[in-house]
Amino acid sequence: MPATRNLKRKVAGERSETEAGEDGKRQGVAAVERALSILGAFHDGEPTLSLSKIAQRTGLYKSTTLRLIDSLESFGYIRRLQTGDYQLGPTLFRLGMIYRQSLNLGDFVMPALQALAKETTESASFYIRQGQVRVCLFRVDSAQAVRDHVRVGDELPLRKGAAGRVLVTLEAGISAAKGAVDQGKFTVATIGERQADLAAVAAPVFGAAGELVGALSVSGPRTRFTKTAVADIAASVLRSAKSLTAALGGDTSVFPARPQIQS
Repeated sequence: MPATRNLKRKVAGERSETEAGEDGKRQGVAAVERALSILGAFHDGEPTLSLSKIAQRTGLYKSTTLRLIDSLESFGYIRRLQTGDYQLGPTLFRLGMIYRQSLNLGDFVMPALQALAKETTESASFYIRQGQVRVCLFRVDSAQAVRDHVRVGDELPLRKGAAGRVLVTLEAGISAAKGAVDQGKFTVATIGERQADLAAVAAPVFGAAGELVGALSVSGPRTRFTKTAVADIAASVLRSAKSLTAALGGDTSVFPARPQIQS
């Protein structure tokens, strides 16, 4: 009997240690999530925040917020100013630079183009501006026999075609987005502009610094780009451009809820 009791005590003790360990893990995860929510409280155009503002945005008690800020500050994630307000710290800049150096744009763009080509059954491309021309940086061809023929590396007119218009209109990056939305120029559709028998729809993609990374475009024969088809394709292109912007760390709040098609 003593041996049995000792075994039960041992099992109970091990169970208690396991449960305590699990509780500790959960508490640790919760603390990390709260700390990350503090970093996420900072927005573009508002680089400094007071303790009260951070607590309000995160929903945390001021005492909890201050304790977590102290930890974040010790690792350089947050910096306390002489005014008593806070701003993001240099560690985030260093990590951001490491991320940018390791970033392979194709790893993000190609899956987006593949999904777009499959969804729309038309060719999907990603263009960047290079001087007074636009260059096809990435491309996924339509599986259909009749399609437009563009290859990676091809240079096309900057001021003709949907992607070219986007690159010109949004050249200033995120700062030009609101004006483009107000003027209905955020999503562009062109019929027969670059070539009489072709049509295209394009939308911008922004990066983490607010810069215009490029233009996402779907193109094909104009005979398939009916009014209904253009509306459907524009919705797909806008959704894909927004997702790609988010993946690159860009601000998606500037994207309109629905495509505003300028033709």
